[in-house]
Amino acid sequence: MSKFPAELVGELKHPESSVDGRPSPVNAVLVAEDDPIFRRILESWFKKWDYSVTAVENGLAAWEVLQKEDAPRMAILDWMMPGIDGIELCRRIRSRGQGAYLYVLLLTAKDDKQDMIAGFEAGADDYLTKPFNVNELRARVWAGKRILDLQAALIRAHQALQFQADHDRLTTTWNRGAILDLLVGETERCRRSNSSLGVIMADVDFFKRVNDTYGHLVGDAVLQEVGRRLAAALRSYDSVGRYGGEEFLIIVPGCDALNLVVTGERLRRSIADQPIATSAGPVAVTISLGLAAAQVNESGLVESATLIRDADAALYTAKARGRNRVETATARPDDGKSPSSRGGEHETAEAVPLAKSTRA
Repeated sequence: MSKFPAELVGELKHPESSVDGRPSPVNAVLVAEDDPIFRRILESWFKKWDYSVTAVENGLAAWEVLQKEDAPRMAILDWMMPGIDGIELCRRIRSRGQGAYLYVLLLTAKDDKQDMIAGFEAGADDYLTKPFNVNELRARVWAGKRILDLQAALIRAHQALQFQADHDRLTTTWNRGAILDLLVGETERCRRSNSSLGVIMADVDFFKRVNDTYGHLVGDAVLQEVGRRLAAALRSYDSVGRYGGEEFLIIVPGCDALNLVVTGERLRRSIADQPIATSAGPVAVTISLGLAAAQVNESGLVESATLIRDADAALYTAKARGRNRVETATARPDDGKSPSSRGGEHETAEAVPLAKSTRA
């Protein structure tokens, strides 16, 4: 049975009172305590400190709570509990080694130095001996909160840096390096699963004219909206990245030649059907698209470089045939030769040399 100083009872009777008047942010905390009176006192304190409290009576219940995706990031654990004690619970928590960090404050009537060492070695972040002063508990909770806030800030900074590393800053689509890496990964998966794979090269028509007429800021706004519309018109597991300038590379896994044409037309209409709103007013733009689809079979393998080359050749054909259109290239992975590009009428066209550096 735990000992309760008079101030604990007073806090239980008047939970609306403030310890020192300082406001605290709303947070989530798990309280695992088998003593019902002390559990209620702890719950009362944390609610008064603007914490969302999950209170349980044993270690097994606490472990179940911590398995949830939205589990609290701070846990107040009693050492002696039925089912799983606080020490074992600490060990289980630290053995997971994944997800957001969980700050653990261990409560116990044990005051021997060896017990304290055992608690820290099991994975506890802090240790408080019963009975304790409510202000001491709150100070230790604040210390834990600062650590969690720091970790959250570090995670956000890491995620921001990671996003900047593999996304295009202007369009927020994948950047060239990232989209090429994704294509390599998809071609490997295509080989393993013997599935189809589609690649699309899209280019904004007469983009230099947009810059010359409206200025580069409007041109940037056009590229941003083109990237957004392309991403919105794709499936969740398709990928779009800025390949360079006004060109976008799109990866469509599990898509054969026929369905790739449907996808290409949907992308084309997503740009052409609605002018783009800019600071200079609505700007009507179109895109040309070159498509390359590949199906791996026993006679050959598909290479990412081949798919890009084929889609690029088809894109040049779309430009040569008037722009604002979709052209397909039939990939032949069995012989590794360049495909023929063809439009809706399936006409054979000579591929434009890839040495050409710019497109209108």
